[in-house]
Amino acid sequence: MNFIPDINFQRIAIKLRPAAEKMVKKGHPWIFENSIIKQSAKGNAGDLAIVYDNKKNKILAIGLYDPYSPIRIKLIQYKKAAQINSDWFFTRIQQAYQLRKPLLETDTDSYRFIFGENDQMPGFISDVYDNVLVIKLYSHIWFPYLNWVIPHLIEQSGCKTVVLRLSRSLQNTGETYNLYDGQVIYGDLKNEVVVFKEHGVLFSANVIKGHKTGYFLDHRHNRKRVGELAENKTVLDVFSYAGGFSVHALAGNATEVTSLDISRHALEMAKENALLNIHSGNHTIMAVDAFDGLQTLISDKKKFDIVVIDPPSFAKRESEISKANNSYARLARLGAQLVVKKGILVLASCSSRVQSDDFFRICEENISNSGRIFKVLEKTFHDIDHPIAFPEGAYLKCGYYRLN
Repeated sequence: MNFIPDINFQRIAIKLRPAAEKMVKKGHPWIFENSIIKQSAKGNAGDLAIVYDNKKNKILAIGLYDPYSPIRIKLIQYKKAAQINSDWFFTRIQQAYQLRKPLLETDTDSYRFIFGENDQMPGFISDVYDNVLVIKLYSHIWFPYLNWVIPHLIEQSGCKTVVLRLSRSLQNTGETYNLYDGQVIYGDLKNEVVVFKEHGVLFSANVIKGHKTGYFLDHRHNRKRVGELAENKTVLDVFSYAGGFSVHALAGNATEVTSLDISRHALEMAKENALLNIHSGNHTIMAVDAFDGLQTLISDKKKFDIVVIDPPSFAKRESEISKANNSYARLARLGAQLVVKKGILVLASCSSRVQSDDFFRICEENISNSGRIFKVLEKTFHDIDHPIAFPEGAYLKCGYYRLN
């Protein structure tokens, strides 16, 4: 089963600086360009980079060479030699699927199948929505291997259709072999909007034009939890996007849900997702900047039984961490003012550069600074389809606080 013409790749011997060699021995998946001290040949995208120990000349790891990125080698195999072939990818994909099987035993038909570095396939993301598999590539390194990888993904998932998504940076540099973003490369796609289930609640994802692969699956557990807490409650969902928390709250018999987001288009998706499910609660939308909207609600003396604040990543680079922390602090203070006595404030972060301990400390200090006494109900991290294999892979954290 060929999806693109076969692309030849070569093997390159690599030696590293001592500090980088130490990180590889610890299982870190990234080798930066300035860490390489010796290279046997000029590398093309997807070439196999064999990393050798400086002293004993033993194989330390095998990676894929990326000439377009400062992360020059992305590692896929550690500590021993291996034939990187169709069988190797079959084993890797089978292991990833087995890890996710418990999730598929629930009333759920959507999941992250391959989570990049955390599944030893760096720069490769694959999500399943019902019987549609969406692959998103963030690096050219994967083009030589697609004819091996995709059949195994189809076989394991049982999907009938495969959609290819390409990151913007990948589209703008190097060869893409006539592949393009939003291309259906296997099967038929009757509608670019695919309806899927998440713990019995229906949602939709635009797999051709939607952000990332069409939806954000990572908060599944937290959305379910908010749904369980929402019966006969009023709920405010801030940075609601397509209404993940809102829809679960409505399905959980919330009496009133307000979805707040700056994007009117996202809010229209939230309304459509809500209509996919039977509910009796009132669903209203606010198309406004989150900080302005929260301040308006405070001025209007509005209060909610549950307030969920789940912003996008505030710190995409090191220089943004301080500003991100200030934003989290501000959101915690604003959110705390909108929660009824004995209500619940849910605060989340998806910024990998902000450590979980720092995030929770900032949240708790600023809830206190707003004059509220609180009890920590629980703290959650990644669902099982978003496993973590290295420190930078951890990004999601979420705190549940009961406010008196």
